[in-house]
Amino acid sequence: MAREDTEDAIIAYKSILAQIIDNRPSGTRQRLATALGKHRSFVTQITSPTYATPLPARHLATIVRVCHFSGAEQERFLEAYQAAHPGKLPDLGHSEKLRHLSLMVPDFGDDRKNRLLEEAISDLVQKIVAISGAE
Repeated sequence: MAREDTEDAIIAYKSILAQIIDNRPSGTRQRLATALGKHRSFVTQITSPTYATPLPARHLATIVRVCHFSGAEQERFLEAYQAAHPGKLPDLGHSEKLRHLSLMVPDFGDDRKNRLLEEAISDLVQKIVAISGAE
C-alpha cells in the first residue's frame, strides 16, 4: 500500500473512532487515557484523524471496552483498521461471551502504581480463564 493510501486508511478508521468517542459521555477520553496508562494528549494523537499517528494494535481491546462499542461500531471500526494495517489486527476475543465486572480498588495516588494494579488484576483474570479451559 502506498504511503498516501495508508495515511488515508488511517484517517478513515480514526474518523470512525472519533465519531464513536464524540457520541460517548464527557470524560471518555480521560477514562481511556487512564485505562491505557497514558496521558490524555496521547489519546488525542491516536484518536484524532488530524494526526497521522497510527493507533497501536495492542490498545484496540482496551479502546473497544472503555468506549463501549456496539457490535456494528466494532465491526465497522475493525474493518477500517484492518484495511489500514493488513494482518495487524489482534484477536480481540468474542465480546459476546464476555461480561463486564467492576471492582473497587484503592487509589494509590500514583498513576504508575494504579496502572500496575490494573494490569496485575487483568493478568490474574486471564490466567484464571486459561486454567478453567475457557476460550
